[in-house]
Amino acid sequence: MKDLEGRVALITGSATGLGRSISVKLAERGADVIINYSRSSTEAEETAGLCEAAGAKAIVIKANVADPDDCRKLAEAAAPWGKLDILANNAGITRHARDHGDLDALSKADFMDVYEVNVVGAYLMLQAAKDLLVAAHDQTGRASAVLNTSSIAGVKGIGSSVAYAASKGALNTMTVSLARALAPAIRVNAICPGFIGTRWFRDAMDAESYQKVTRRIESTTPLAVASGPDDIADTAVFFLSDASRHVTGELLLVDAGMHLGKAGG
Repeated sequence: MKDLEGRVALITGSATGLGRSISVKLAERGADVIINYSRSSTEAEETAGLCEAAGAKAIVIKANVADPDDCRKLAEAAAPWGKLDILANNAGITRHARDHGDLDALSKADFMDVYEVNVVGAYLMLQAAKDLLVAAHDQTGRASAVLNTSSIAGVKGIGSSVAYAASKGALNTMTVSLARALAPAIRVNAICPGFIGTRWFRDAMDAESYQKVTRRIESTTPLAVASGPDDIADTAVFFLSDASRHVTGELLLVDAGMHLGKAGG
């Protein structure tokens, strides 16, 4: 199905993991894609190759979304098309301090680093891309689609650290604010995944611990599964396609029911 043919998509943090899956799925649906990375150049080129194999044009841009100049450089990559139909703010970082009661585990610098990428970075990308997103609307009459990758942490106050959870809570609020402010030219939504089996998660622990966490997730979520990036990307593409053309300002938990807890638990 090439329902996104002729559209241009920019996906931040798309060298690996969820960003890669979103990029490839958009390419398979016909969109041309701008791939972004901050460190993983080899992986970013691999993502671009997968998108090109699906028939899309793919551009790879190194940029740090916490830097306004880099955000402008990313947005300018869409200038040859004269528009930007899709922006997926997927780039994110954390600082690991799982004992939320240990108030010495995080410094001011830790908080600022996390907020700069997870919250301010998404804002700066929208700021840089706004004119191109509006141009897409003006050319087609269709609202451009922006999707922020948030987290269950921003809803439940759980996760890798207080800083991470707080940043995703702020991202959720910003999603609603901007959905209202940027309509009707731009739709803004967010997905809030739970566990995702990506390198980003695996790198935080050794292999044995990762397997234990995976088994725990499978045994405690109502759907009895541990989600992978493709599982979450399918929902992301829903928000970035015409299937959600009447949806804006929504925060959707995509967590296999993790937020519910298990019956009898």
